[in-house]
Amino acid sequence: MKASILGLFFLLMGMQASLAQASKASSTATEQEIINLSKQKWQWMADKNVDKLAQLFDDKAKFVHMSGTWKKDEELDIIKTGSIWYRKADIHDTAVELFDDTAIIWSRITLESTVRGSEAKVEFTVTEVYKKEGNAWKVLALTFSSVRDTHVIKH
Repeated sequence: MKASILGLFFLLMGMQASLAQASKASSTATEQEIINLSKQKWQWMADKNVDKLAQLFDDKAKFVHMSGTWKKDEELDIIKTGSIWYRKADIHDTAVELFDDTAIIWSRITLESTVRGSEAKVEFTVTEVYKKEGNAWKVLALTFSSVRDTHVIKH
């Protein structure tokens, strides 16, 4: 009897550890999915691919820049017209946190851009909030925070 109980105990412990590892692997896979999507977004911004960005940005999304805050349509128009051209984002570090169907990614970047005809190279920490809708992730918010190049994201 004691051997049966002991065997059952070890079986349950093994199952719990297995489920915890599967949950961690799923979490890590989702985190990597968000990191990859964020990187793809920077490329679409550099390419001025407003069709892809329109699908990615939620209709109620907000964008916070150094010069103001606006909504999806204005952000897409700024990208399309080249008023701000996000030429290249060098990503130095990222951190992702998952909350059910919501993900927040913080990226420390050096952004090379053209802003109303002037060249700019600025260090930012960018905060992006994504929400899963069906099988797709949508950007709800994107905020640029100007930082020093020594800024560190805590993981």
